[in-house]
Amino acid sequence: MTTPVRGDAEARRALESLVAEHGTRIVATLIRACGGDFQLAEDALQEALVTALERWPRDGMPAKADAWLYTAARRKAIDQLRRSQNLARKTEQIQILGALEQAGMPDEPEVELLQDDRLRLIFTCCHPSLALDAQVALTLRTVAGLDVPEIAKAFFAHADTMAKRLTRARSKIRDARIPYRVPPEHELPDRLEGVLSVVYLIFNEGYVGSTGQRLVRDELCDEALRLGRLLASLMPDEPEVLGLLSLMLLIDSRRAARIDGHGEMLTLEEQDRSLWDHSRIDEGAALAQQSLRMRRPGPYQLQAAIAALHVEPERPEDTDWLQIALLYNELLRIQPTAVVELNRAAAIAMAYGPDRGLSLLDNLEAQDGSLAGYYLMHAARADLLRRAGRFEDATTSYRRAMELCPNPVEVRYLRRRMREMGES
Repeated sequence: MTTPVRGDAEARRALESLVAEHGTRIVATLIRACGGDFQLAEDALQEALVTALERWPRDGMPAKADAWLYTAARRKAIDQLRRSQNLARKTEQIQILGALEQAGMPDEPEVELLQDDRLRLIFTCCHPSLALDAQVALTLRTVAGLDVPEIAKAFFAHADTMAKRLTRARSKIRDARIPYRVPPEHELPDRLEGVLSVVYLIFNEGYVGSTGQRLVRDELCDEALRLGRLLASLMPDEPEVLGLLSLMLLIDSRRAARIDGHGEMLTLEEQDRSLWDHSRIDEGAALAQQSLRMRRPGPYQLQAAIAALHVEPERPEDTDWLQIALLYNELLRIQPTAVVELNRAAAIAMAYGPDRGLSLLDNLEAQDGSLAGYYLMHAARADLLRRAGRFEDATTSYRRAMELCPNPVEVRYLRRRMREMGES
């Protein structure tokens, strides 16, 4: 049974929707079927998409379009292997070909099977033989479906550099025959840092999109939360896994309140707290407490504790900024990065006054220039200068933040803050 599609444009829209919803799941299953050959799987899927665009306007969209697309891609992979003239890889290719010809996809695939494929893919991408940034980038590309420019922005890197890094990572997985599986229990701790970084970067890209016209990309937030829950079910005794899931739930609880009726961004102080998802707050807070009781504190647990303090009070003025500042002190001790120092300075400013925070930002800029091109550094300075009544200096920082900010919704928010000071 098929669904009629009227013309090429409608077929393209239907296919784009299908890829957005099921693309990474199909890729993960294809990579397993292709023996871990990322490039073969991705090339086969691209060929299948072209075939779909040719056939669907004529034949209609299949009822089980995701299964159709997987099957078409699997056949394309088989065809590619049969056409290959690379004799050096013939033995390996014959093995892959045999596996592909055996592999299939049931009409109604089991959800757990598909989830396991994506989990296998994450752990394969996060193999310790790859550099951490390559692990994260490869998983963002393959599992989350982010394009190269989006990943490059997440790393403050050029798109060409990121594309080469991804190519090298795929080649290393293939050439080193890195197994496509969830590692055995005794190997999990060594693989955890990369996996958690991947999931959190997916979430952050969804919560504050680095490209496009939207502030929030719901599909990425939802994917990160799903992956976080999978990891928590796989590793329930690992406090940092629970801490990450807690952190994402607590932050995500505010998603519906971040944009007003006109599509403008609202800060924590401005949000309608009745719109917050209190079921997620309760779940996140319970997970934060559960992870901390394990007495192995880590960065995600501490950030979750900070996020819990942000969502507990009914009014923004009741936020316990002193406790938040103390938690940032501990976070900085175990994770001494410039971004943590920036967030700590902002918390101390809220606890002790903007001048104290500005002094810390001055010291940070003098000691570490890595945040000079980071728009949130300039936005934080602008906010503290505004709170201190130094409007002319604040305007300069707001303008610099707007120049660097990649998201138009955030740019409009920064411009609104300038207007509130009487600046144009």
